[in-house]
Amino acid sequence: MKHRGRHRRRKQGRALRAFLAGTALALTAAATMISASQATVGDDPGALEPLTRAGETRPLGLREQLVPQPALDELASRMGKPVGVRAVLESADRGLSAGSGCTAEDRKALPVAPAATRAYCWDPADTGSWRAGAVTTSGDADDDGWWNDRRVILSGWSQGGAGRGLARVAFVDANDMDHLRYASALLVVPVDGGRDYRALSSRLSGMVWYQDKLLVTAADGLYVYDMNRVQRTTVDSASVGRVAGGWSAHGERFVLPAVGSYRLTGTGGAPRLGAVSLDRSTAPDSLVAGEWTPADSERHARLWRYDFSKDPARPGLLATDATGFSPVVEAYETEASGIRGVLSRRATGADRADWYLGRAPGTTDRQGSLWRQDTEGAEATRCGSEDAPRCWGARVGPLSYWEATGEVWSQSGRMLFAVPLTSIDRALG
Repeated sequence: MKHRGRHRRRKQGRALRAFLAGTALALTAAATMISASQATVGDDPGALEPLTRAGETRPLGLREQLVPQPALDELASRMGKPVGVRAVLESADRGLSAGSGCTAEDRKALPVAPAATRAYCWDPADTGSWRAGAVTTSGDADDDGWWNDRRVILSGWSQGGAGRGLARVAFVDANDMDHLRYASALLVVPVDGGRDYRALSSRLSGMVWYQDKLLVTAADGLYVYDMNRVQRTTVDSASVGRVAGGWSAHGERFVLPAVGSYRLTGTGGAPRLGAVSLDRSTAPDSLVAGEWTPADSERHARLWRYDFSKDPARPGLLATDATGFSPVVEAYETEASGIRGVLSRRATGADRADWYLGRAPGTTDRQGSLWRQDTEGAEATRCGSEDAPRCWGARVGPLSYWEATGEVWSQSGRMLFAVPLTSIDRALG
C-alpha cells in the first residue's frame, strides 16, 4: 500500500521560524531579507479557474509515439548490453559541496523563507556552460524512495539553443546525504533505425522519474527514457553519436537513448510545456504540468494533469486510448505567469488539490515567489518586515516532492536544495 503524505493549511506563521537563527543557511536568509521585503505585494494570482470545455482541454492532450523495438534492439546490439542506473552511480567521481562550503554568491540563490534544510552547490568547472533545469528523485520512481538499494537524485542540465543544444542528467548517489557524488549521462534520440543517435536538443525545464521511465520536457511535449537502457560510450570526443572507433557523447561516459515521445496535439491553442511533477495523491498517480510563460507576461498560464497507465505492460507510461492519445483529466487557468515549478497534492479527505507554484522573479525583483493556489484563492510564503511574498529562490527551478521524506527538492542557479513541505505550509500566509 502506498503511503500518502498529509499536510494541512496553516493561516498563521508568516514570520521566519526561530530556528533559522541557529542554522548555517540562516546567513543567506539574513543577507537577502532586505531585498525580499522591498518587493511589491500586488501580484496575487487569485483563485484557479477550471477549464472544462473540450476546446480548452483538447489542445493540451498528448499523442504517444514509441520508438520501434527493433530500433532499440539494433542500438543495443551495436553498443553492447545496457548497463542501467547502478553502473552510472558506481562510476560517480564528482562531488557536490555542502551549503556551508558554497560561495556567498551561490547561496544568494536560496530561498529566504522557508529556509532550505539541505543545500549543496555544483562544481563550476563541471557546470560552467550548462544551465540547470529539472530535478526528480527515486522518491518519484518508487513511493518507498529507493531505486533498488540506492537513493538517487536526478538533475537535468541544458547547453546551447533549440536544434543545436545538448541535454544531460546528473545521477546523484544520495545514500549518504552528507557526501553527494554523481556522474552524468547525455540524453540522446535513436536515429537511422537504431544504427546511430543524435543529441536531445531541448531545454530541460521539467523531469519526472516514474517507475522505470524518465519523462523530460521538450518544447512541444515530452521525451521518454527507459532507466534500464543506459549505455556506455567508448570514445571520448566532442561528437555525439557513432564515430570512428565507437560511440561518443560529448565527453560523457554514458548515454540514455529515448524510447518514445509525447507530442501536444493542439495547434494555435497549444502551450509551451514548462514544469512537470508527479502527484501520488490521485488515483491513479498523475503527471502534472505547468505552462511556460515569461515572468512579466500578462497572459494567464494553464495547469493540467494526465493519468499514468495502470497497465502492467506499460510501466511508467501515460494512460492512452486505442489511438495513442493521452487526454487531460483536469485543467485550470491561473493569473500567475513565469511558472518554473509546479506541485499538486491532495490532503487525505480533501475534495480538491492544492497547487504549489514556484514563480520566477520579475525584472525588478531579486527573489522569486512560491504560491499555493486552489479554486478559492491563493497564499504566498512571506518574509521581511513588510510581509512581502518575494521569498523563494532567486532563480526559480522545478519542484519535486519526495514523499518518503516529506521534502520538496528544487534547484536555483548552482544550488540544489530541499525544504520540508510542512515548512512551506507553515510559511504560507
